[in-house]
Amino acid sequence: MNIITVRRISQIFFFVLFIWFCIVSSFGEKWWQLRGWPVNWILQLDPLVALGTILTTRTLYAGLAWALLTMVLTVLLGRFFCGWLCPFGTIHQFFGWIGRRRKKFAERVAANQYRPAQAIKYYLLIGLLTAAAGDVFADFLHVARQWPMIPGLVFAIGLAALSFLAIRKVVPNLKKAVGVLVSLVGAWLAVGMFLHPEALFGVSLQTGWLDPIPLIHRSVNLVLLPIVDAAMGIRSTSPRFYVGAWTIGAVFLAAVLLNFLVPRFYCRFICPLGALFAVLSGLALWRVGKREGKCTDCELCENNCEGACEPFEKIRSSECLLCMNCLDACQQAQMTYSTARSAAGEVSGPNISRRGFIISAVVGVTGVPMLRLSGLLGANWQPRVVRPPGALAEEQFLERCLKCGQCMRVCPTNVIQPAMAEAGLEGLWTPVLNFRVGTSGCQLNCVACGQICPTAAIRPLILDEKLGRNKFASAGPIRMGLAFVDRSRCLPWVMDKPCIVCQENCPLSPKAIYVQERFSTVRDGVLTVKDATPTSVELCGVAWIPGQFATGDYFCKPASGGDEERRQIVECTANAVTIAAAKPWRVAPAPGSRVEIQVHLQQPKVDPRVCTGCGICEHECPVSGLRAIRVTAENETRNRKHSLLL
Repeated sequence: MNIITVRRISQIFFFVLFIWFCIVSSFGEKWWQLRGWPVNWILQLDPLVALGTILTTRTLYAGLAWALLTMVLTVLLGRFFCGWLCPFGTIHQFFGWIGRRRKKFAERVAANQYRPAQAIKYYLLIGLLTAAAGDVFADFLHVARQWPMIPGLVFAIGLAALSFLAIRKVVPNLKKAVGVLVSLVGAWLAVGMFLHPEALFGVSLQTGWLDPIPLIHRSVNLVLLPIVDAAMGIRSTSPRFYVGAWTIGAVFLAAVLLNFLVPRFYCRFICPLGALFAVLSGLALWRVGKREGKCTDCELCENNCEGACEPFEKIRSSECLLCMNCLDACQQAQMTYSTARSAAGEVSGPNISRRGFIISAVVGVTGVPMLRLSGLLGANWQPRVVRPPGALAEEQFLERCLKCGQCMRVCPTNVIQPAMAEAGLEGLWTPVLNFRVGTSGCQLNCVACGQICPTAAIRPLILDEKLGRNKFASAGPIRMGLAFVDRSRCLPWVMDKPCIVCQENCPLSPKAIYVQERFSTVRDGVLTVKDATPTSVELCGVAWIPGQFATGDYFCKPASGGDEERRQIVECTANAVTIAAAKPWRVAPAPGSRVEIQVHLQQPKVDPRVCTGCGICEHECPVSGLRAIRVTAENETRNRKHSLLL
């Protein structure tokens, strides 16, 4: 079988598998819904996910151990993931093929020439990884204060060795590389002697912005599948909505459409995962190259080159995506895939400058502290940012969240939404709870989001822990926030309209929402009696809507004197009311006397000791604009500093 056919079969298989995993990331009971499918497997194969979380948390999660297999195979085979497995790469290759179909041969060759701007992806990788490595830098600085500590010294030596390998990629000359390393270490130690490293660095996992695997998960789960499902109604009982989905869709659409400008634009210029694979593939045993022999200079090998790695000249092995198009196109069989080096020579390693390397590293190191100068992790924290149940404290949460959208996709009520400006730039597209969207609030008996999160940014809960039952009873339930009644908008509080929707829908027992009862005279409700019987009162000067006061919430009582006990109104005409026959007037109001029409109000209040911030009350509130009861992050379990009560 032709190698190109094999590669296409592999791409189609993994793309279909990826789409299938997105489809089955649906909460439900059908066989094609969440039923033990390894829906995070493609994410777990991503070494940038594993490396980023190792740097931020110093932990390799069991599922992410799959990334080690990807790295080992890359060292053996080259960038096979990009050309054979990556679903985002498959999309780019397909649209790139469409874009160049009608182009002439010379135009195709020109489009596939290497461009210096392809180094951008390496600078992005450096910046994203240094932003994730703040704790590593801080530990290295601590060595200056705790030099006698043997573990710290070993750690520092290991870090220095890795730094030297990275510097050697940029500075080929050995003496200069050693000089750069010594200068950096000296400066680092000097800084560590006088400053507090923990105040200098922050740790934030921002690889999910551009890492193609979280990016395509986010795009398919939150944009493409909801559009398809809204038209077909297969996967969800009601249309699913995601706040700010247009920004996610715009990034995805731009990445796809740029293929018509330059084939595989994203892979060549932007993809930080591709940059990581490029670094690893520099060690690859197997590689594409030329055989010894006469080349006819036909340039067919560059006609459909996916990586712009210039196989016709000195091949840039780090840019080769193993598409194998050059092997298939070469009519003299000069191109080969073997352990031998290319006879025409190779350009090894990424083409990045020392200045670019330093600038990228500095931007990454300083970027996180700069983002946090707004104080969103401190005194200026945003109460609107309500995280899903089980979410870690905000700083630790941002060290783990990939922005992949898996928790949003699996949420059965569609209440988990991508954050926009409320969480700051650092929290863009991370999950927050929006209780106005979807079919309900956060259901008490649902822990799906924590079970699907690939990095435990939302830790997996069991129902007993979420609800504070059995062995978790002493800790109490997991609280996402606290509901507050806005009395300026609540119907019983400000408009004298009967409403207990929030109290009725509160799912807790005992209920977190209780009511304060009172009777209030309606506007223009003190009226003169025209005639009366023990069960009815005809009034002067009114023209009501029939049935207006017959809802069971309205009562009639004498304004003064006589039998002042309220009687419930059961029927209402344009100018008369009828009271319940079971409780007639002992003495009917006399003609000319005054009576009051009163409304029975149940004004809601929230008990902060019971409320978990599930948001069902906010979702069900009949005030359609800004809800009269709203949940904020006060009193959340994940941060004791946000506690409302002592």
